[in-house]
Amino acid sequence: MCTIMGYFKEGIDPSVLQKALEKTKTRGPDDTRFYPFKKGVLGFQRLAIMGLSQEGMQPFVFKNSAIVCNGEIYGFRKLKKELEDKGYTFQSESDCEILLPLYEEYGVSLFEKLDAEFACILYDENRDSIIAARDPIGIRPLYYGYDKDNAIVFASEPKNLMGIVKTIIPFPPGHYYEDGKFVCYADMTKVDSYIHDDLEIICQNIHDLLIQGIQKRLDADAPVGFLLSGGLDSSLVCAISQKLLSKPIRTFAIGMKEDAIDLKYAREVADVIHSNHTEVIITQEDVLNALETVIYHLATYDITTIRASIGMYLLCQYIHEHTDIRVLLTGEISDELFGYKYTDFAPDSASFQKESEKRIKEIHMYDVLRADRCISSNSMEARVPFGDLAFVRYVMQIDPALKMNTYHKGKYLLRHAFEKDNILPHSILMREKAAFSDAVGHSLRDTIQEAANQKYTDQEFEEKRKQYTFNPPFTKESLWYREIFETYYPNQASMIKAFWMPNKDWKGCDVDDPSARVLSNYGDSGK
Repeated sequence: MCTIMGYFKEGIDPSVLQKALEKTKTRGPDDTRFYPFKKGVLGFQRLAIMGLSQEGMQPFVFKNSAIVCNGEIYGFRKLKKELEDKGYTFQSESDCEILLPLYEEYGVSLFEKLDAEFACILYDENRDSIIAARDPIGIRPLYYGYDKDNAIVFASEPKNLMGIVKTIIPFPPGHYYEDGKFVCYADMTKVDSYIHDDLEIICQNIHDLLIQGIQKRLDADAPVGFLLSGGLDSSLVCAISQKLLSKPIRTFAIGMKEDAIDLKYAREVADVIHSNHTEVIITQEDVLNALETVIYHLATYDITTIRASIGMYLLCQYIHEHTDIRVLLTGEISDELFGYKYTDFAPDSASFQKESEKRIKEIHMYDVLRADRCISSNSMEARVPFGDLAFVRYVMQIDPALKMNTYHKGKYLLRHAFEKDNILPHSILMREKAAFSDAVGHSLRDTIQEAANQKYTDQEFEEKRKQYTFNPPFTKESLWYREIFETYYPNQASMIKAFWMPNKDWKGCDVDDPSARVLSNYGDSGK
């Protein structure tokens, strides 16, 4: 990961950005550089992943334009060759160095051409134009706001903007900003017509596109590792990666000392694929001690995001402290595409599709945010194969009636797509999904709720929750999270649209806890 920042105000001192970027040193521990110009300053903190030499350091400058980008541009070598054939020359092996020549060729249309996870800020001095953009899923973070003089400021994380702008706003995924206007260049949820092919053809395409998405994300000049929970999604990513690579991959799993569900399944997968596997065991004390740090890094008060982040953060902390790994592949976004426990309650296929559209549009505030912050706060980069643009576009176009759970097995299309490969045991491929925090251990959620219940009396809870009018806390646990959040990000609650909860409009989903454990169809998932 890297940190990018752009403050577009005449006469601004780079020391302002220097102070702001100190808060995200873990995102870019290798180097920091600033590019002052008449209308402002660009700032960059680097975590070197592609093109490790000093020549790959940003900002990149080309023909009076400058850019900072936190991103991975997949297939950049082909684009680079095309640009070289047109006479462009390059100083580094960095994938992001191609962006300014692409801008020279195509202007803001370049963003439509990228197969990438990215956020970037660009200043074109010739046109005196300010441009920023974010990838269509929002895998790479970007926020913005306006200072007291109404000057716009962009940055990778909310903590960079605290004290500079009044209101911090998430930059909308799939948009670019140009001179005061936001323009949508890619909407991953827009479907003109559904795919009604034979089930086997659809599953074969799912199979091929996911493998292609994973293969792209194995390309790195820095060491790569894998988070392995033992659930379907991470197990597929690890098994496919192991098959694609010629040496054992390094996999990591975490669980509570008392009752970790997924450790045994992760170990089973690791044994089958012959990975170099590491288990990290945590205690109740570890969970409670990490809580405030996790909320600070996440900049959220959402219940399920925080619960699911604690194990992930502690695992990434271990990896950072004990290995040289700088890139981690993860399994996020599969649920939002293929369905989760609560989508079994969708009343019809149109409702299923509408819910999937909503979740993909908002995931940058939840699971994608979790992966980015847990990994980047430990000086590594997250790569999310299920967020591959070609894969997401295809799955969103599949007839939603085929994605609904009419097979007595959630996410059946994804499971069936890899049945014939025999890269995973049938017991893993068809295993019911456990809620993320439950998978780390049932006691993680229980420990937090017990501590929250001890922290507030019923009367204190009722009194304190009333002060929050936007997304008011509805449990003692959510109040605790909100109070910690407000300590670091006062009056910035609007960064999070709502609590990530099952759709309460559906019968069977009107619950007061985001965990799938409270749903009537959870069944054997927690075993």
